[in-house]
Order: sequence, then structure tokens, then C-alpha cells
Amino acid sequence: MISKVILLGGGSASGKTYVLNKVMEKLPKDRVAKISLDDYYKDFSVLPFEERAKINFDHPKAFDWKLMYSQLHDLKNGKAIEKSIYDFTIHGRSDKTEIVEPKELIIIEGIMALVNKDLRSLGDLNVFISASRERRLVRRIDRDMKERGRTYESIIEQYFATVLPMYEEIIAPSQYYADLIINNDGYSTKSIDVLVSILQNMLDDEKMK
Repeated sequence: MISKVILLGGGSASGKTYVLNKVMEKLPKDRVAKISLDDYYKDFSVLPFEERAKINFDHPKAFDWKLMYSQLHDLKNGKAIEKSIYDFTIHGRSDKTEIVEPKELIIIEGIMALVNKDLRSLGDLNVFISASRERRLVRRIDRDMKERGRTYESIIEQYFATVLPMYEEIIAPSQYYADLIINNDGYSTKSIDVLVSILQNMLDDEKMK
């Protein structure tokens, strides 16, 4: 089985996970797999926690591209993978792994989903999630304080030091590789419904083969 790969990119806190979860609610779960590119951050566990906290996680150099491409290539070609799980509370990989089985559709989401040329070569559909810088900042503050144990001050400092500059320099330009751009500033789900319809048609096409 050769799986269809959907790349879901966009800035930090643009709502990629929200869109992905909405999509997964409406598609048959036995036919769709999902991957977070966050799990392919390099293993920085050899560094002290204070040094890990200073790493620019919004730069391509923070990712293990060789491992990422190898595993996603295997998954696209019908091979199961054992994937690391990244733990944001410690700025490093956890001691847990996850077995991901190949499915007809594989949705890969992350800030770098449309940035890397080799990764784009695996994609059958490229989607970019767009949101204003104000909306992304508000969402990031809410998420990081609730889910990642960060302080308000550390979130603001990181956002303006690395997150926003890297978005404007590296991530935002990657939207030009998108086949579909979803504006996620508000609460309308119409564009998400369009994406669901496209993915359902891809599944229907596979069923007809």
C-alpha cells in the first residue's frame, strides 16, 4: 500500500492541532494516521535543562530531518514505524515511544511541514493554516501556561525573541507551497469542511481502486 500524505503546516499556535482534530472527528479513524513533527525535535537530553530552554525550537536546525524523512518515507510505503514522543515540559524526548501503523491517509502536522523540500516531496496535498500574529500569541500563552507549565514572562520572551521572527522569515513563506490555505482566526468551520471533503474524496478514490 502506498499511502497518501497530507502536510499540514503553519505558525506556532495557528491552530494546526485544532484543525487536525476536527478533521479526524469526521474521517474514519481506521483509515487515517496522524503524525506530529514536534516528535522529531533533536534529542537535546545531554544538555542541562537551562541550556535546552534557550534552544531556538522554531528553526529548522532544531529538527532531526534525517530520521523524520526516513520514518515518514517508510510509513508512506506501508511500513510501520516506532516514533519518539517529545515532552515539552522537559524540552526533550520522553522515554516513551509510539508505534504508528500505515493507513490510507497520513496527516503530518507541524510548523515545518511545508518548509523542507524533501518532506514536501512526500506530500500529496499541502495545507497551510493561517492566523494573525495577535491570535497566535494569545493562543500560545493560553496553551503553554495550561499544558506546558510555562510562565507568562517566558512565553512572551520566547515569542518575540524567536517564534515571531522565525515565523516571518521561514514559516510564513512556506505557504506559497500550499494547495489550500485555511484562515483560522475565527470560529468558522467552513474551510475545515472543505478540507474534510477533499480528504474524503481521496479516501473514496482509494476505495474505488
